[in-house]
Amino acid sequence: MRVLVLGGYGAVGAPVVEALRGAGHTCVVAGRDPRRADRTVDLAEPGLAGYLSALRGADAVVNASGAEDPALVRSATDRGAAFVDATATSGYVTEVERLRPRAPVLLSVGLAPGLTNLLAADLPGRGPVDLGVVLGSGERHGAAATEWSLNLLGRSFPDPATGESVRNLTRGRTFDLPGRRRRLYRADFSDQHTLTRDLARPVRTHLGLDSAAATTALALLTRLPGVGALRSVPHLPGSREWTLVAVSGGHRRWARGQGQSRGTAAVTAWAASLTRNLSAGVHHLHEVATLADLPPTEGISLG
Repeated sequence: MRVLVLGGYGAVGAPVVEALRGAGHTCVVAGRDPRRADRTVDLAEPGLAGYLSALRGADAVVNASGAEDPALVRSATDRGAAFVDATATSGYVTEVERLRPRAPVLLSVGLAPGLTNLLAADLPGRGPVDLGVVLGSGERHGAAATEWSLNLLGRSFPDPATGESVRNLTRGRTFDLPGRRRRLYRADFSDQHTLTRDLARPVRTHLGLDSAAATTALALLTRLPGVGALRSVPHLPGSREWTLVAVSGGHRRWARGQGQSRGTAAVTAWAASLTRNLSAGVHHLHEVATLADLPPTEGISLG
């Protein structure tokens, strides 16, 4: 395929390009910096002229820019290009699901959501599912990922099963992770909303950092007045290891690896290749693939 990668030189975009090219696809790197991009594209430009021009000849678009605009999806699919978006924002996912695209759109394609969706869908039974997401606080994340995480602080979201208001980074639950136990806290990842609907069973997502102390600090920070206006936090000590776990009753599925950005990119690049066989419309990864379909991926272990 010929793939246009928005934000293709960023923390996630660069390894997406690397993985796609390694699989034999042609990639066009798009971004605002003409020194690093194959095509200069400013997604804040009125009319999106640069983006529309870059779409010519593209079979698919991978959005690794962090920009969340349904107009980007509509413009690509109106021209016959599939659209793949590694977003975790539930409100934006809902907006995209309302579209009637003329080409495939694939969401839930990174680690969380994405790999968490496959872990949850692989669990037997009909009981509630608890998802745990542990991120490496030692990794230097891209600007979009940092902004998304900060936007959790001080904000609430409706529980997907009950509608009850839940404040981010509250309601701790202890998880048995590979080799350790950790207390994680509710967070508004889009996977729980999509999965609660599609699996017809309650799904709740919990977040923490690999440092237990840093996780506790975030849980305390979210209760401070005015924390929602915070735009940066000091770089925290920790490793680059991430862990995902899905638990229901006595059943557990987990995945772990080194480097959240690279892991996200690996799953996203694989997901992009799936769009060749998809019909027009909005799809989520767990609807078109299973955990068993995930190819052996360097840096990702499953159990």
